[in-house]
Amino acid sequence: MPKIKTNRSAAKRFRATGSGKIRRRKQGLRHILTKKSANRKRRLGQGALVDKTNERAVKRMIPALCK
Repeated sequence: MPKIKTNRSAAKRFRATGSGKIRRRKQGLRHILTKKSANRKRRLGQGALVDKTNERAVKRMIPALCK
């Protein structure tokens, strides 16, 4: 049985928290920032948790998160 390969693009985007949940960055903070309010940009800068429905898919891409 070969080793399971980690999806490298996913490994750069997600991190596990201490409790085992998966953190992600929010989208929308790369360009076209002039029309966004300071409040909105501040919220976008904070991280978020991956939704329960997508957690299984992320864990399959990154086996190391399952430990």
